Amino acid sequence: MARYEEVSMSGYEEFTQVVEQHRGKTIFAYFSGFKDTEGKSWCPDCVQAEPVVREGLKHVGEGWVFIYCQVGEKPYWKDPNNDFRKKLELTAVPTLLKYGTPQKLVESECLQADLVGMLFSED
Repeated sequence: MARYEEVSMSGYEEFTQVVEQHRGKTIFAYFSGFKDTEGKSWCPDCVQAEPVVREGLKHVGEGWVFIYCQVGEKPYWKDPNNDFRKKLELTAVPTLLKYGTPQKLVESECLQADLVGMLFSED
């Protein structure tokens, strides 16, 4: 059995529902560009960062939650008024954050295994 729970979804509404369902738990969220039916994302940095983030999951604590959230198609993401930008104050994808804290890694920081490991290791 996994030490943590992983939930994958697409869109801001689903993200908020999952966060609400896991209230009181330590939540990490990884925001990535939308993947097509072949599993390809429009975001090349997201493609490069995903294996680094997944490797870092070995540092996640017991009972924690890892959310993999696709932010949508490129035109939606580029809209400065999208919900991710306005309500979560995301500035770029990929972004990995510890929900409810200021701790986050953005873009190229998500490619650095040591930073990813440190974020996941902090209580």
